[in-house]
Parts: sequence; C-alpha cells; structure tokens
Amino acid sequence: MFPSDTTVDVRDQRIAVLPVGSTEQHGPHLPLATDSVIAWTIAKEISEAHGVRLLPPVQFSCSQEHADWPGTVSISASTLISVVNDIADSLRRNGVEHVVLVNGHGGNYVLSNIVQEGRNLALFPGRDDWANAREKAGIETSAFSDMHAGELETSILLHAHPDLIRPGYETADHLAEDRRHMLTLGLAPYTESGVIGRPSLASARKGELLLAGLVDSFRHYLDLFGGLGTA
Repeated sequence: MFPSDTTVDVRDQRIAVLPVGSTEQHGPHLPLATDSVIAWTIAKEISEAHGVRLLPPVQFSCSQEHADWPGTVSISASTLISVVNDIADSLRRNGVEHVVLVNGHGGNYVLSNIVQEGRNLALFPGRDDWANAREKAGIETSAFSDMHAGELETSILLHAHPDLIRPGYETADHLAEDRRHMLTLGLAPYTESGVIGRPSLASARKGELLLAGLVDSFRHYLDLFGGLGTA
C-alpha cells in the first residue's frame, strides 16, 4: 500500500489525499488493517480518477473502544492531531495547497476538528457522501446498525481485496442498536465477536458501486478547491 510516484511525478500536484485508517479488530473475518485498507482504496480510486496526489496511509489512530481485543493498536487524539498537522504543513512547504483527509475509521472524531481549525483542509467521505454511495450500492443495513465489520466494509473488501477476507462472514451478523455508553465502556459490552452489522448481506458488486459513488462525490471537493489536482 504505497504509491510508486517519484519526485518528478508529483512536482505539479497541488491537491493531495491522505488516507487515515486504523489498526484494530474487525471480528474474525476481516483483518486488523481493514480501515487502513479501505481508506487507501478510496484514496487510490480518487487519485486515479481525478489526478490528485496519493499519500501513504496513516495506519494508527484512535481505536481505544476496541482495546479489549488483541491486535488493536491506538494512539491518542492529540498525537493524531500532531501527525496530521505536521504532514499538512510539510506538504504546504512542498507546494501542495490543499489536503483532503480520507478517513476510514469512524472513531477518528478528532479529524473533524483538525479540518475545522486548519487551513485548506477537507475531510472525506462526509456523511452525505457515504449516504449517497450507500444508496447507489443498495446497502440494506442502516448506517447506524452497520457500525463495524458489517455489510459496507465487507463489501468493499470483497470487491477490492477479496484475498484479505477470512471464511465465516456469511454467519457473523450481530446487531446492537443500543450502544449509548460505548465511549465510556468501549465496544466489548455490545458484541462478543467484535462485529456490529450484517456482513452476510455483503457482495463484491456492492463494494464496486460504493467506491464508484465515492469517486463521483469527490468532484464536489475539487470544485471547493478550484479544479484539478495539477497546476
């Protein structure tokens, strides 16, 4: 999961996409790197379609709610703020005028504040971007119910990285509609497997349509920053 660009290839690119994922449990059927893989996949599709610079992913973030499962690795919100801001500052010194954070982990709430407080930053996909993509793909589970390792995430990996999926997703469905104390207690009280959603409904076709919908939505961000990713 690394771009192959040389310094010559990127010298005129003024918009960059930074995938931000996580390293955390995704039940028994998806890898710990699921969020990083999804963020990278979305960002790669955007880069190829719209000519913006693709950066390597940030693979550790705020996954404290998954701490009860082996394999989860977290950093603090303050560390993530520093990492993202340092990357954006470095890119600006290199001629990149705009940075879009492509977030693959729902627990990275602090990314919204980074964009809110920053300069020429954006966060993608937004709630409307996901909603439009989910509708186009025919995702059946609601965004609230499909929280973790469910229909959406499994569909994207079935399409883009089927080799990463372990057997058993067809029977891994688990819903937990009342999660009001998750920030305090973590996810463990609400799921034994780590799954909250219905991965049994996932398909490669849904994953393909989800990515296509997100690539199309990104046009709004290009308009926001005045056009194409190259000068």
